[in-house]
Amino acid sequence: MRKLITILVAAVFAVSSGAALAMSHTGPKPMDKKDEMKKDAKKGDKKAAKKKAAKKDEKKDEMKK
Repeated sequence: MRKLITILVAAVFAVSSGAALAMSHTGPKPMDKKDEMKKDAKKGDKKAAKKKAAKKDEKKDEMKK
């Protein structure tokens, strides 16, 4: 009985180690949509900031008149 348990534990360890090794060698992970969304949001934020700054400048010019 002890030999059977030992063999089972060794088999589980070997399979889990093999699976971990195989997963680490699958190659680069594909880029998630979240990363793409963050990049797009940063570009949009810069554009929005420029628009806000332009509007503030226009309001200041109107108040000076």
